[in-house]
Amino acid sequence: MSLYTLLPTISTSFIALSAILVAIGWNLAIKRKLEAHKKAMLAGAASALLFFIIYVSRTIFVGNTDWGGSDELKPYYLTFLFFHIVLATVGAVFGLTTLVLAFKNRFAKHRKWGRVTSVVWFFTAITGITVYILLYLLYPGGHTKPVLDVLFGG
Repeated sequence: MSLYTLLPTISTSFIALSAILVAIGWNLAIKRKLEAHKKAMLAGAASALLFFIIYVSRTIFVGNTDWGGSDELKPYYLTFLFFHIVLATVGAVFGLTTLVLAFKNRFAKHRKWGRVTSVVWFFTAITGITVYILLYLLYPGGHTKPVLDVLFGG
């Protein structure tokens, strides 16, 4: 397995793990096991952060992967990718907001935000895993230059 496929596999695994941990944490909250809920959600947030660090590092130092499928499918893939990016951005902002509300002991708002945030995050994880499957399993593509090379002429 090359660096081009290893890092995306690792980062996608972290995003899947974060969704699983959020589901576990949500279940624990429903059961009023709040200390365990807190631990699961923090672990989910840490997993999402590890995804983000790996993703950004890969983009900067290795580059992204170009679409490898047919030109006819590319507009559908790009539309799906755009939807995933918007969803991930909203999910990240909502996730940070939900965490801040919990740490500020504003639990009524935390519960309201948390319900929406969890659902958004599940869809983010599902669409992110789908992007991985499309780019690395079904339609392996080429690789762009690392951002640093693009910026500094490497």
